[in-house]
Amino acid sequence: MPRLTRDRTTWLTYAQLGLWGFFLYGFGPVVPLLRDEQGTSAAVAGLHSTGIAVGALAGGALFAPLARRVGRGRAIWVGLAGVAVGVAALGALRALPATITAVAVIAAFGMMVISGVSVVLTARHGTAAPAALTEANAACAGMGILAPLVIGASVDAGWGWRPAMAVEVGLITLVALAALTFRVRLPQAAPAAAAPGGSPAADPVDAGTPAEAPRPVPVADVPRPAAAGAGRRLPSAYWIAWVLMAVTGSIEVCLSLWTADVLRTHAGMAAGAASAAVAAIVCGMFVGRLAGGRFALRYRPVPLLLAALGVSLLGFALFWVAPVGWLAVTGLVVLGLGNALHYPLAISIALAVAGPAADRAAGWASYSMGVGFGIAPVALGWVADGVGPHLAFLLLPGFIAAAALLAARLGRALGPHPAAPRSPVAAA
Repeated sequence: MPRLTRDRTTWLTYAQLGLWGFFLYGFGPVVPLLRDEQGTSAAVAGLHSTGIAVGALAGGALFAPLARRVGRGRAIWVGLAGVAVGVAALGALRALPATITAVAVIAAFGMMVISGVSVVLTARHGTAAPAALTEANAACAGMGILAPLVIGASVDAGWGWRPAMAVEVGLITLVALAALTFRVRLPQAAPAAAAPGGSPAADPVDAGTPAEAPRPVPVADVPRPAAAGAGRRLPSAYWIAWVLMAVTGSIEVCLSLWTADVLRTHAGMAAGAASAAVAAIVCGMFVGRLAGGRFALRYRPVPLLLAALGVSLLGFALFWVAPVGWLAVTGLVVLGLGNALHYPLAISIALAVAGPAADRAAGWASYSMGVGFGIAPVALGWVADGVGPHLAFLLLPGFIAAAALLAARLGRALGPHPAAPRSPVAAA
């Protein structure tokens, strides 16, 4: 079984992805409040998700050239600085076009953070990369638990949502100061050449003692097609994973943006309580990713992903039929447990089969998120304007079924699973 070494670089990337999680999971409960504030329909308010999609596309296009020019580590910090500026602008602006633009800017820089963290952890941890990515996304979800609770408390106190979102800027500043104080540096260049056996060479990074810099090896049970590093084309398995990420991203963003509305209209919860209750999804994701990191070290990614989709469907059913708040929130926790592993497993497979083209693959992966974020919430909002948010949420089981079919197809595309090489690193 591969083992995961968590060095200072790993912990820093976990914190950086957590900073993005605070905004991502905090903004969902803000959308219904913005809709009330701006006097728009659900479909129009859903255009904020389109802004996220457009920003994600821009961020995905910019990440690879930026990483080549300034290094992966600096690209992540540029992304966090942009997120801070965008959040400040969102809090200061009121008009619909301005808030959509601010959200697009935040998403563009946030995508640089996601892409940078993904490729750094994949290059650094090799066989244990699925576990590292799962833990990083657990940190993201952990911060996501905090954000809806802070926003709900701020709204109930009569302060509105803006002071709570401003916390993001302070958190980014604190993490940057901590990195400077403890002199934790991230990789400043992508691996320049492939090591024997197809693995990229270790990143040139000063992350502490030599023992803290494990040599990456291929991701367990995910074969690397030779074409991934030899040519410009990414393999078919990558593109199946790409579509899979678009579909699972649609599930997550629809839940993030419209769950509070369903809790208000179907389960009878007050606005502040409904906004805070969105944290139940993220709480389930946090627990699921903590446990999932261990599962990812023991089980192949595709069967584990199919099991996670089954848990998501079970949780959705409980949430959707629940007539009272506490039961609906229980369903959201179960739903979050399943959702926890969707993205980490899909992106780990995508980057593994991409081989040395990981930076380019990470950039293209952001386009899949842009597709999911740009189309699904607007479609759900449009349906919700006609039949109400509760009935409109029946789109989500369709997304889950589509994701399961794609996961099964991905398993066939990966072919027989060869014996996985053992990781030489010791457990932390």
